[in-house]
Amino acid sequence: MKPVLVTGGAGYIGSHTVQELIKDGALVVVLDNLSTGHLDAVHARHFYEGDIADTALVEHIIKEHGIKSVIHFAAKSLVGESLAKPELYFYENTVKSFMFFEAAVKAGVKHIVFSSTAAVYGIPPDIPIREETMLAPINPYGDSKRMIEKYLEWMGKVHSINWVALRYFNAAGASLDGSLGEDHRPETHLIPLVLQTALGLREKLAVFGTDYKTADGTCIRDYVHVIDLANAHILALHALEHGLQSGIFNVGTGKGYSVREIIAKSQALTGYKIAVEYGERRAGDPPVLAADSAAIKGILGWEPGYSDLETILSSAWHWHSTHPKGYRL
Repeated sequence: MKPVLVTGGAGYIGSHTVQELIKDGALVVVLDNLSTGHLDAVHARHFYEGDIADTALVEHIIKEHGIKSVIHFAAKSLVGESLAKPELYFYENTVKSFMFFEAAVKAGVKHIVFSSTAAVYGIPPDIPIREETMLAPINPYGDSKRMIEKYLEWMGKVHSINWVALRYFNAAGASLDGSLGEDHRPETHLIPLVLQTALGLREKLAVFGTDYKTADGTCIRDYVHVIDLANAHILALHALEHGLQSGIFNVGTGKGYSVREIIAKSQALTGYKIAVEYGERRAGDPPVLAADSAAIKGILGWEPGYSDLETILSSAWHWHSTHPKGYRL
């Protein structure tokens, strides 16, 4: 594979994708400002600490390494923060991505894989969610990503580039060798919160809502292993380099697990009791989210190989139990 620039390659999904790209034989160049990422998570030969909106730096990196392909992860991704600071999310995610893509295309990039999100759908009327489902994001985070997708659509019509946007559902798990894992500050994802509670790093786990129309009353989400997500990006990049037309794909398993299921299976795996505090629903939390991934399976040949709940939880537990402070060991 030719040289690949990965923005946000020090983050959770970005670092795992870099690791899988290297296994695939790619020369990987990472650009990350380390505002939320971790330098210890970067295993690439070439790393640049800097901002995606630094046009001169972006053009230099692309020309220096002869880059034609980009995977773009760099973004803010906390839904609650986006509701409190919408201007921050539209600037950091949307405006800066516009600036990055403009500089990248000017410098000669031809292929773009964009890290989008299922948050562009909002609260969908039907499950599983198909790519044709109407987009109705209910927070600035989802809306910031939706705007980038539309920008890429227009860029593709005007410039000689092709692109893929991957709308993925709940990323989870960690690298199987324990070298990479999930380390957000603050942490908002369910599985790390559950496992941190098992480790005694949190007094109790807050569960929001027990009266949803699901089998056990708690929300159901579609969890996809981070390695499977990484491989989806690599398959998309390969396909673009071999003439795939631009498009959008969901990435998920189509199967969901409830909050209570995650807690119960985590207790069984770890052997620790997890203290839980039940509270009221959070505004905007859909009862069920699950992906229809027929398109990416049929067109790109993607199949989840690690997204069974046992592998997700065991790999995450391996990481958290050996890195209780994350990358701050």
